[in-house]
Order: sequence, then structure tokens, then C-alpha cells
Amino acid sequence: MTAATVEVPWGPAPDGIDTPYWEGLRAGELRLQRCRDCATWIFSPQSVCSECHGFDLDWQAVEPVGTVYSWSRSWYPYIEELSDRMPYISVLVELAHAGGRRVLGLLADDVEKTPRIGERVVGVFEHTDGEPWPLLRWRRADAAATDETGGEH
Repeated sequence: MTAATVEVPWGPAPDGIDTPYWEGLRAGELRLQRCRDCATWIFSPQSVCSECHGFDLDWQAVEPVGTVYSWSRSWYPYIEELSDRMPYISVLVELAHAGGRRVLGLLADDVEKTPRIGERVVGVFEHTDGEPWPLLRWRRADAAATDETGGEH
């Protein structure tokens, strides 16, 4: 490993099945698989559609907007790279624009404020200098609107 190479515990799997997802994050898009035969949205990446068992799967960009389906606050650094961000909140987000498919991620704002089931969240792409792959984080919709405008709505 060279000094310029950074190893992180995220990024494409060795078999490459999820590489389009990670490339989407680099491009500022949330990409999920979708079956061309039955139109089922798929996440986590698979080789076969779990609905119709078809093999004709495509990657499509999805608007990174959804609602909190479930959440958990962690005080223990299960992921060593998050030890400086304790506590952190994991959220399971239901994506309205992807047939209700759910995606797991971290809440990027105010971990002292308890999330509400059904609360709207917006995906943001976190690029960190020196890391090869960005991460998808979730912000409360009201916090994301404030960040974009610089003020309250």
C-alpha cells in the first residue's frame, strides 16, 4: 500500500456486484437496481430479482428522499472509523421514489434529537479528502432545507 492509498471499510465488494452503487455516489447519485422484467426495485445488490427471478437487472438513479422507517442510536463504536462521531444514529429510510425500498444509512445531523418514524429525510453525499469512496448520509428534511438556503423556512 502506498502513502496515497487509503483503505476504508466501505466501497465496492470484491466481486464488484455493487460497483454501480458506489460509482453513483461518486457522481452525486443514489443508484439502485431495478428489474427490467417486473420493475421491482432491489437493494442490497443482487444477481437475480427476488420477485420474478429474472436476470435482467439495471441500475437507475433514484431521488435520495424518503422517510425514517426505523432507527437506532449507538454509543459504542462498532465501526472504528465512527469513534469520533459518538453517538451516531443509524436510520432505515424508505424511499418513496423506489417503490418503498429501504436503505440503511447514518443520520448526519443532531444526534441528540430523537428521529421520528415517518420523518422526512434527504440524502447527502459525504466526500472526505483522501478517501476513495463517498458515503450516503441522511439529513432531516427541515435541516437540509436550512443548509441549502442558509436560513430557516
